[in-house]
Amino acid sequence: MKKNYIQMNNKVILITGGTGTLGKALTKHILENFPKVKKIIIYSRDEQKQFQMSNQYSVTNYPQMRYFIGDVRDEKRLERALNQVDYVIHCAAMKHVPIAEYNPDECIKTNIFGAQNIIEQAIKNGVKKVVALSTDKASSPINLYGATKLTSDKLFISANNVKGDNPIVFSVVRYGNVMASKGSVIPFFYEKKKTGEIPITDPEMTRFNISIEEGVKLVIYALENSVGGEIYVPKIPSYNIVDLAEAIAPEVKKVIVGIRPGEKIHEEMISKSDSYNTYDIGKYFIISNNSPNLNKHIVNNLKGKKTIEGKSYNSKNNNERETIETLKTKLSLIGYE
Repeated sequence: MKKNYIQMNNKVILITGGTGTLGKALTKHILENFPKVKKIIIYSRDEQKQFQMSNQYSVTNYPQMRYFIGDVRDEKRLERALNQVDYVIHCAAMKHVPIAEYNPDECIKTNIFGAQNIIEQAIKNGVKKVVALSTDKASSPINLYGATKLTSDKLFISANNVKGDNPIVFSVVRYGNVMASKGSVIPFFYEKKKTGEIPITDPEMTRFNISIEEGVKLVIYALENSVGGEIYVPKIPSYNIVDLAEAIAPEVKKVIVGIRPGEKIHEEMISKSDSYNTYDIGKYFIISNNSPNLNKHIVNNLKGKKTIEGKSYNSKNNNERETIETLKTKLSLIGYE
């Protein structure tokens, strides 16, 4: 099969939430692999993070870079930012579960209304493709963050049905914790290690684990292969929270503190209900919206097969598991001692 290779040279890419861990990794990947990219627009609302990123990727050294202060809630600002953009990678979101539970209206404004603003302005401005980031918490959600991201996923997938004859393509990528990303459990555990005590929510708790490099590859794969209506899910390992704590600080006391409001013991990326519409394409799963064109593309071009019908893809029953040793190795590779 001929690879559907997307060409970013001479193209304009906008990354919402572009100052975050994934946004910076995507920027690095694009600059290294597509040196003739026309523009990379970093769209985010945190001026300090934009200042820091603009020092790392200065316009002087990287004339392709643009830094655009803006909020996905602001449709008028998005309209200006999306002018002549070819591809959108939508990373912006309100992500902290307890903060979302305490500030539900703010979470809804960003994750739901912001998603709809992206959709409407992408259609209006002639964007070719939009890839939106999701989370395992969007599958069978029990907290507000997960519920808003499930709604966001539904908005992006259904946007393919309301675009009319516009050739724009909307797809979603969904995965678990990005290893050592800002705000994740790994830097939190390293900080707590200094106190001589690491809090454990529940000793049975498991989480999916993906490296930032794998996350970037999945986004690029979605840009290359999407035809509209897909949710891409990677096959990645899971870890037990106690094993992670042992890998980081075997000598430090572990204290059980109980789960936080809205927190699951195990995460899920594909629900049992969604499994009937899920195709296995080798390295990834694709949850289809069941349009005939998409299903034909998955089967004929990506060699997709239905292999998990009636099964949930979750962090507890995942066959691929991290051990304390594999976690130690991965932590050392990303610079943690």
